[in-house]
Amino acid sequence: MNRATSVVTVVVLAALGLGATYLAQQASTTRIATEQRLIDSRNLLDLLPPGSYDNQPLDQPLPLENIPLANSTLLGGYLVSKTGQTSAVLLRSQTLGYEGAIELLIAIDVHGKLLGVKTLKQRETPGLGGKIADWPNAWLHGFTGKSRSESADTGWALKKDSGQFDQIAGATVTSRAVINAVHDALRYFDEHQQSLIGSSAHE
Repeated sequence: MNRATSVVTVVVLAALGLGATYLAQQASTTRIATEQRLIDSRNLLDLLPPGSYDNQPLDQPLPLENIPLANSTLLGGYLVSKTGQTSAVLLRSQTLGYEGAIELLIAIDVHGKLLGVKTLKQRETPGLGGKIADWPNAWLHGFTGKSRSESADTGWALKKDSGQFDQIAGATVTSRAVINAVHDALRYFDEHQQSLIGSSAHE
């Protein structure tokens, strides 16, 4: 084998190696993305009552992105439906807690009632405000079934602030932040329900 042939052989083998590496990387990237999507879906779906949907909410994002509200920011949202009819919306909200940003997932049905609230990210003090990361979460479950129609907006506060909610023990700032963010989400839903879910609301 002369030198020219050797060079060509080395180049061809290198190209084949690079091609195989690229294909393996692409396949791995696709697999990782699929697995991450399944994890994300589970994080969404375990917040919704069984039988309340038959779509894939992640495939139906709402046109929401970094919308500033009174005490929080809406990062995004998803439409939940069953047999083609909207049954709920999922809103991703970010607020400021004691140690930093808290990201929540808030599920609201078409009548403006809370189906549930879940913490997606937080950096609160372990054993205190950090308890909002527990799932299932008894304190967050206290929001289920609440709406703006059953009490005045002033009721969306801690009992120590003349509101209706207990606080997480030793975590007043965290508790206030979450209550305010959930209230923001409900208010946004009420004010924009037509654009969020169409005419099926309150039927």
